[in-house]
Amino acid sequence: MNRRNFLQNSALATVGSLLIPDFLKAYERSQLGVKPLTNQVLVVVQLSGGNDGLNTVVPFRNDIYYRERPRLAIQSENVLKLNDELGFNPALEKLKALYDDGHVTVINNVGYPNPDRSHFRSMDIWHTASESNQYLSSGWVGRYLDARCNGTCAPYDALEVDDTLSLAMKGERVKGMAVQNPQKLYNQTQNRFYQQLAQTNHAEFAEVDYLYKTLSETLSSAESIYEKSKVFKTSASYPESELGRRMKTVAELIGSGVVTNVYYVSLSGFDTHVNQANQQERLLRQYAEAMHAFVGDMKQNGQMKRIKVLTFSEFGRRVKQNASNGTDHGTANNAFLISEEGRGIHNAGPDLTNLDEGDLKYSVDFRRLYASLLDGWLGTPSEVILGKKFEKLAV
Repeated sequence: MNRRNFLQNSALATVGSLLIPDFLKAYERSQLGVKPLTNQVLVVVQLSGGNDGLNTVVPFRNDIYYRERPRLAIQSENVLKLNDELGFNPALEKLKALYDDGHVTVINNVGYPNPDRSHFRSMDIWHTASESNQYLSSGWVGRYLDARCNGTCAPYDALEVDDTLSLAMKGERVKGMAVQNPQKLYNQTQNRFYQQLAQTNHAEFAEVDYLYKTLSETLSSAESIYEKSKVFKTSASYPESELGRRMKTVAELIGSGVVTNVYYVSLSGFDTHVNQANQQERLLRQYAEAMHAFVGDMKQNGQMKRIKVLTFSEFGRRVKQNASNGTDHGTANNAFLISEEGRGIHNAGPDLTNLDEGDLKYSVDFRRLYASLLDGWLGTPSEVILGKKFEKLAV
């Protein structure tokens, strides 16, 4: 097959629903069978759309909260109380069970200076760990891979359980992989066209050699992940939600011994400008049920001691509800860590008497959270990845 035919086919042929260069971002080298960077595993759960933190961790004794949300506030008698001031949304019953078992840390007022209320820009800031006026092309997990690999990474040291790869997972030299279903991915890569391309020497086409290398590494990685994924099939019961299925995939890959230190999953739908209550309740319940199933599974299989789960959203919502029984884009929010030993409520809830033009003020820079996980959990100097030193949190 000549270069022109390859380029034409790569622009048209798909594996599943994505073009060859984008359907899976493999590493630029194949080092199958190497040891993981660390035995610890970080699972990142992204709540996309801007989850309303005030109706997630509810300040149920605060009169301002009820005044500003006359139809949207969670009534005190329904709140799952964590202490005398704060409690979970009643949809988080399964998360409350994990909290009571000592597995959850709640971090309030997480954000960054000069917040941006655009979904895309704020998510980019979280993904790249940049300043709000700084634009980076690499993500914080990707730079972690850049810093740690030096030719010794497995091609799937960071996996996103999705069809596409988030900016957070893209480094300057090394990228994570996106795979939603190991068997489906393997079956897709058995296409004769891809197999022929991967087995042909294309060194004379230097300008597209990277694409051929990516394809070749994709095929070998897909096969390796698929073979590994058959080692362990969980007997735990997971909810039949999208997040439930994705967390089940993560659990089976962990149990199978796949060489992966970072997993990334997302749950979308949190942009609740209209009729928020039912939509958020449904999504929070999906989240809580998936986390409860995952933690129970990992505990049963002796894996929980080496796992931390970080949950975040790109921003919170405004304190005052809008005229459509929803909330508009805000700023600071809460984040959760789920682990073998949680720390409960890490810091005080939001101060509703001290707002920034109707928005919550952050007190914890999200990069402090990243620094804590990089230094304390993944064993990598955070200053190298984040560009400067951030004070770690006691989490």
